[in-house]
Amino acid sequence: MFKQIITLIRGAANQTAEELTDRHALAILKQQVNDCSSAVITARKAVAIAIAQNEQEIIQHKRLLARMADLEERMLAALELNKNDLAQEAAESIAALETECETTQQAQTLYETEIDRLKGIVRVAEMRLRELKRGQRIATATDKTQRLRETMPGSGLSSLKDAEETLNRLRVRQQQIDTTAEAISEMEETGDPACIINKLAEAGCGTPQKTSAEDVLARLQNKISNGHSTSTQ
Repeated sequence: MFKQIITLIRGAANQTAEELTDRHALAILKQQVNDCSSAVITARKAVAIAIAQNEQEIIQHKRLLARMADLEERMLAALELNKNDLAQEAAESIAALETECETTQQAQTLYETEIDRLKGIVRVAEMRLRELKRGQRIATATDKTQRLRETMPGSGLSSLKDAEETLNRLRVRQQQIDTTAEAISEMEETGDPACIINKLAEAGCGTPQKTSAEDVLARLQNKISNGHSTSTQ
């Protein structure tokens, strides 16, 4: 029984931890991405340090070769002058320099191998980091849209249908009012003699009730014509 209780407690703790992780997954992901970015930066620095150290080994190797060449030239001069003791010392020094030169060559080989390995690691890490950051942006955008859906008031959206129905009823009511007003106006005009006279006049039956612009223009032209005729007489 005691084991079951312990198992239950552990299970509840794991479930709580999983729920907490899920609830704060974006924050955790952000920190993990930051940690990965720092690791990539550290790897880049390691590559830069290895390259710098290899350059130092190359410089040292060139310096040793130059010193060996100088010693060989001087040793030959000592042999020509039968200064064998000095020639022996020069030979021993050259031998030591050759050993040191081999060491620098080995160091360069190791550095070059390590540099290539580190560069490969950095390339892969940078590619994975870029993919991780793209995924983080997508996850963040998805979370924001989901939160918007959760916070969007459902009752407010459902009331849109009610508002549309109210607008439709209002439009129908207004149309009915306009139709009624038009019918009343037509009925009033039907029994009004003045309206009938206007309709007849507009149809060209009898004297027009309204003076048109053409009538005014014709009258003025006629007046001008009469004035010219009077002055001519």
